[in-house]
Amino acid sequence: MFDLLLTGLQIVFTPSTFFLLVAGTVLGVIFGAMPGVSASMAVALALPFAYAMNPVIAIAFLVSVYCASITGGGITAILFRIPGTPSSAPTTFDGYPMAQRGEAGKALGFSLIASAVGGLVAAFAMALVSPQLATVALKFGPSELFAVSFLGLSVLSCLDSDNIVKTLISGLLGLLLACVGMDPMLGIARFTWGNSTLLSGIEMIPVMIGLFAVTEVLKQTVKPKKIDTEKDATGSGAGKMKTVLPSMKEVWATKFTMIRSSVIGTVVGILPGAGATIASFLSYAIEKKVSKHPEKLGTGIPDGIVASEAANNAATGGSMVPLLSLGIPGGNAAAIMMTALVIKGVQIGPMLVKTQPEYLASVFGSMLVTNIIMVIVAMAVAKVFAKILSVPYSILGPVIIMMAAIGAYALNNNTGDVALMAGAGIIGYMFVKLGYNSAALVLGLVLGQMCESNFRRAYTLTNGSLTQIFTKPITAVIMICCIVMLVYPFIKPLFIKNKAEGK
Repeated sequence: MFDLLLTGLQIVFTPSTFFLLVAGTVLGVIFGAMPGVSASMAVALALPFAYAMNPVIAIAFLVSVYCASITGGGITAILFRIPGTPSSAPTTFDGYPMAQRGEAGKALGFSLIASAVGGLVAAFAMALVSPQLATVALKFGPSELFAVSFLGLSVLSCLDSDNIVKTLISGLLGLLLACVGMDPMLGIARFTWGNSTLLSGIEMIPVMIGLFAVTEVLKQTVKPKKIDTEKDATGSGAGKMKTVLPSMKEVWATKFTMIRSSVIGTVVGILPGAGATIASFLSYAIEKKVSKHPEKLGTGIPDGIVASEAANNAATGGSMVPLLSLGIPGGNAAAIMMTALVIKGVQIGPMLVKTQPEYLASVFGSMLVTNIIMVIVAMAVAKVFAKILSVPYSILGPVIIMMAAIGAYALNNNTGDVALMAGAGIIGYMFVKLGYNSAALVLGLVLGQMCESNFRRAYTLTNGSLTQIFTKPITAVIMICCIVMLVYPFIKPLFIKNKAEGK
């Protein structure tokens, strides 16, 4: 471990490499804060720069972009309720309400500290137990991955405990939208109604931008509610808000949330295809289950921000474990990094860590340094974004819509995605008025295809035997947890009633 740390630091603190890491961190934070640019897209945009680099330095550079982009997504999620990356969606639940109360600087501070801690925990986990964790991940076949994605769906019962039925309906609508496009097994069109735009399915990012950003603009247009930066802990005036790092006492108060979310994010990140989005939603749901004050989550408290940001940043380190140990990318961003290494002639596989440990050392050192540098970089970027808060909403609203439209169009250079974003915004506003849950719809859309494809693969491999699918030890344990999470909110009132009658 010490040798790995020393080698990693020697690599990243070479002047030229350190400069590239700083540049990658700046690019990552900026890309992450831009609506419509996911972490994997940020890595793809940085990929051309890596072609001219040494393979060991290239992977360190791309890792810095990846980690920083996840953190950058939390900036606009907190300030404008626009998740820069899909994994930052749960950050809006508590981050934006804090910003509306005039605590935007404090919310950003908790976000950055949680991001750094989650990233560092994942980095050490990657270095310590990379081969062992990767071996465990190999035991996850289609049935186990279906159970994991279904576990993510069981989060639905926790998103809005006051309106569970409408939340579940919203999630089911998201699952329905996930079925639009080409059948993952048979390759035939479903629910496209002859529209070529829908052949590729309902894109998650335009829908997410519409449901969060466009809906918020519509809400502000109907009933303006200006964010008050004058109440910020810095005492600054409107438009001069700056990030306020929490005190040691405040960080200590969230220690269990931070550790728990970091572990969840690391474990989920290791599973191929799971990724930071599932990690952040799952961590937020678990926090709502174990919190001493679950009713406050969603109203604007640091615990919600910490749960989301620590988990999604920890997932970045987790996703590197199967890539480096087995040559299996843990997510889209890791797959892009693997492509870059393969192009450079690196033999990805189980022998990489043993024969060329400098790659693991490079990633380890890069994650350690990036998670520290990005706190400083993100504070500067957040200060620039925060100046926008002083702009009258009659100007700011159209600017946000313009940014959202650019983000949606840039995904595939397709005007159909812009129309999809606009439609999602209108639906999101109707959801708000009718008491339905936009986050639940996003969660259903994100996990729907993963659930379906893994279940159908498992069904095919077992020759149609549901018993074989659900009696596998790992699958059975996870599914039991899912059922408990889904049923508990419905039976909880009965326990409370019986307890009250017993008194």
